[in-house]
Amino acid sequence: MRNYDLTNFSRSSIGFEPFLSILNGASRRLEAEGNFPPYDIIKKDDANYCIRLAVAGFSPDDITVTAQQNLLKVAGRKASESGKQYLHEGITDTEFERRFSLADHVEVTGAGYDKGILEVELRNEVPEAAKPRKIPINGGSAQMHLS
Repeated sequence: MRNYDLTNFSRSSIGFEPFLSILNGASRRLEAEGNFPPYDIIKKDDANYCIRLAVAGFSPDDITVTAQQNLLKVAGRKASESGKQYLHEGITDTEFERRFSLADHVEVTGAGYDKGILEVELRNEVPEAAKPRKIPINGGSAQMHLS
C-alpha cells in the first residue's frame, strides 16, 4: 500500500481534522489487516453480490462467518498440528480476520466452501419506503396556500 504524507496539508488546513483522522485510521487498519486472505467482491446484478475469499489450507470447520448490523466478519483459526516438522511451510496457518462494512439494507444470505474458496452471498434488499419516489405536482391553482 502506498503511504501518503499528509503533514504539510494538515499544517496548512483548518477544519479538515475529522477527514484526516479517518484517512489515517483507514491506512493503519489496512496495514494491520495485511493481505491475507485475498478476496474478490463480485456484483452479480443490481441486488446480489458475492465476496469470494481464497482460504487455502483452512477447512470449513476452521472458518467462522459472522453477520451483524452493517458488518460482516470472516475469521479463520486452525487447530495446531502437533508432531509435524516442516522443512518449508508455504501454506499459512496464521489466524485471520477480515471485516467488511455493509450498507443498511444488505443482508448475508449464505456461505459456501469449495476447493479452498469461501463464497459469502449478499443481497441488497431496499424496502419500498426507502426507495426514491416521484411526487406528483398538483395543478390548477395559481396560488399556494401557506399556513
